[in-house]
Amino acid sequence: MNDTPPESEDIPTLYRRAFAEYGPQALWNMRAMEDPTPADALAITKALRTHGGMEGRRLAERIERVCRAPH
Repeated sequence: MNDTPPESEDIPTLYRRAFAEYGPQALWNMRAMEDPTPADALAITKALRTHGGMEGRRLAERIERVCRAPH
């Protein structure tokens, strides 16, 4: 099994996707950063897990995996 995320799954892309898809539902009290860092991306994962349903949880897991991957 290959745990390497696809090239298109970089931190800014996943972060922006989270706000686009789950902003009103899970991230309503957070402000999207223009140039998100790994810390910014990790900061939204708890809200995604809690309020984003199963798909939000999966997106949170992908964000965590990309942020914690060796560079």
